[in-house]
Amino acid sequence: MEEPELIDDGPVLRPYALARGRTPPPAASFDMLTLVVATGTPPPDTAELGPEHLRLLALARRTRPLVEVASDLDLPLGVMRLLLSDLLTHGLITTRPPAAVAKRPEASLLQEVIKGLQAL
Repeated sequence: MEEPELIDDGPVLRPYALARGRTPPPAASFDMLTLVVATGTPPPDTAELGPEHLRLLALARRTRPLVEVASDLDLPLGVMRLLLSDLLTHGLITTRPPAAVAKRPEASLLQEVIKGLQAL
């Protein structure tokens, strides 16, 4: 008799268990493109960091967007925001908003470009 194939259904712990039933505070509402980087500061003895916190710190050794780190850890964004909030509270990470998007050119400038291209 053939044994059934095992399927990887993702993390063993549910997001609720990873977050210990907590929700992130409104002040820690990180955008999906928020850039995250570890400060390199050792965690204080009072910090209750789980394995997910430590994995997040390892991935944040270089500046990366929150959504990329969440994908690498295979965690929902809500859980990531809570973990980031914990790390930010202890000064273990810094965050910054994504780079500003360039402003769109004025319509008159685009019309001049079109006229110039048509003149060629």
